[in-house]
Amino acid sequence: MNPHHTDTSPDDPQGLLYLAGRYLEYLRVRNYSEQTIYSAGKTLRYFRAFCQEIGVIQARQVTRAVVVNYQSYLFHYRKQASGTALTVSTQKHWLIAVANLFSWLTKEGLILYNPASDLELPRSEFRLPKTILSAAEVEAVLNVPDLTEPQGLRDRAVLETLYSTGVRRQELCNLNLGDLDCDRGLIRVEQGKGHKDRFVPVGERAIRWIEKYLVEVRPLLCPSLNEHALFLNTEGRRMGPGRLGSHVGDLIRKAAIGKQGSCHLFRHTMATLLIEGGCPQVYVQQILGHSRADTTAVYTHLSLRAVKEAHARFHPAKLPAAR
Repeated sequence: MNPHHTDTSPDDPQGLLYLAGRYLEYLRVRNYSEQTIYSAGKTLRYFRAFCQEIGVIQARQVTRAVVVNYQSYLFHYRKQASGTALTVSTQKHWLIAVANLFSWLTKEGLILYNPASDLELPRSEFRLPKTILSAAEVEAVLNVPDLTEPQGLRDRAVLETLYSTGVRRQELCNLNLGDLDCDRGLIRVEQGKGHKDRFVPVGERAIRWIEKYLVEVRPLLCPSLNEHALFLNTEGRRMGPGRLGSHVGDLIRKAAIGKQGSCHLFRHTMATLLIEGGCPQVYVQQILGHSRADTTAVYTHLSLRAVKEAHARFHPAKLPAAR
């Protein structure tokens, strides 16, 4: 399945390419975020590529059998580079995009029936994040950037912000100068995941590093007053999520702590350490921007300190008391 395969009927009003474009425009008019629209478009390209390979070009040619076969295809698909299967969450996400498209097409009267109306989605898995850093391991990563170099000082400010706030990669890239309130110790995350704004606390140490970056480094990267992004790349423009993720991943590897990850690793770590320290789950949920409590609840499973203490206290297999 090649998602970059060229669709053969871009002007066919019944073509999957044409109707998918109308659907994405509908999402845009409904004020969905650009990230959501991009994700939907990318996911639907995979479905169109699958359909083209079996000779299905128009939306009305898509039957329930086509959708079911696509679901089976995703289950058996193996990535070329690694040979690994798609995660259940990825399969579910791709199928939901198809179901949403055909639900809209049916509602708009563009097709007669919804071939995905009774699609049974795969059951979700409960999966814990594979890696969490200890506080000492975080400090090892924070000490990797070379503070004698402007980029190193910026990197330290970026890492401190990720660790202190737990913001997502895209949310950090979207931060503007006006979103930082040093006096109140807050940053404003505008239009985060789910198209929601929120305020997030940022600690004093992170603020000091951000202020040092703003005074000593940012003017060197971008003397222009027209760039409002808080964190800039070496070309003086807003940092992009792809390059940021790769760069943070390199910094973690250079720390030689035996663990891998990127920006989201700081998010997982921050939430876990907060809960281990006694922070109520409802506050962690607000900081992370989760709309559902069960999404945040995963971090209570990662916070094992109290469980280990209880196990050591009550398990009968104990070392004999010292004489």
